[in-house]
Amino acid sequence: MIDGHQVPDAPREPAIEVSTDGPYRITGGIPLGGDASREHYSLCRCGHSRNKPLCSGMHYYVGFADPPLSEYPTLFWAGGLPALKRMTHIFYEKYVPQDDLLGPLFARMSPDHLERVAAWLAETFGGPKLYTEQYGGYDHMVAEHAGKSLTEQWRARWAQLISQAADDAGLPTDPEFRAAFAGYIEWGSRIALENSQPGATPPPHMPVPQWWWVCEAKPGSRVSALAPPAQPAQVRLPAAGEPVGFADHIKPLFREVDRKSMSFAFDLWSQEDVAQHADAILHRLRQGTMPCDGAWSAEQVDLFARWITEGTAP
Repeated sequence: MIDGHQVPDAPREPAIEVSTDGPYRITGGIPLGGDASREHYSLCRCGHSRNKPLCSGMHYYVGFADPPLSEYPTLFWAGGLPALKRMTHIFYEKYVPQDDLLGPLFARMSPDHLERVAAWLAETFGGPKLYTEQYGGYDHMVAEHAGKSLTEQWRARWAQLISQAADDAGLPTDPEFRAAFAGYIEWGSRIALENSQPGATPPPHMPVPQWWWVCEAKPGSRVSALAPPAQPAQVRLPAAGEPVGFADHIKPLFREVDRKSMSFAFDLWSQEDVAQHADAILHRLRQGTMPCDGAWSAEQVDLFARWITEGTAP
């Protein structure tokens, strides 16, 4: 309001954002009706609003919270349920309606279909078991596709557009996550295609699948070409007569990036793991093939060799 005149909202592209621990935020002129602004408004997500369907701020008072992000390294790490809901809303509200193939296929989908797909992906990617607990788990997903006679054209378009929606929703773009994401989209959509064919008999009562990183390639498992140079390891040589210990002298030689790059095999910050693989590690250190971004100095290699000779003490 300026000088008694209502200033119109600046036009924006239609968008729905799932705010963390809060409401849906709608922008871009999506009509709701009533007295709500046509350009932007917030919809209740906690179920306790005193002004439904609009948000009244009750989520703060009732302690509404999204399911917690799982700790790295599950795929759910990549934004959690809010990110997956952003993606499914973009996919079903932006891309599907304007697509000649998918539009008619999803024309009669249930109002909560977007939430169901996000819940399925969340559980598949290592998050909370929302789909199993709220929607019926694997058997319900199979029933959703049974008898649909999906075609490869439909499947391929779905895979293509869900990847575009992932870009729009801001899901991570690092090679490790996208390899795992693309792998599941291809695998899952092809399973759905197979289960939808006439006469298909999917095995009953299976658990929701748990997807994982491709060949243990997790974020941080390699040195990115765009990353700043890693800080050198801190070397503390033992004093005269002091034995070489893992905690004081060996563990500091392995940087966090070294630990992540070897996490598929063992933990470089674990005395037990390093002692078990000490000879193989020393061989690679002497060859200069470990760590992956540059060889250790002779001083560091000699310190590690001395630790082995003295008995790999903690």
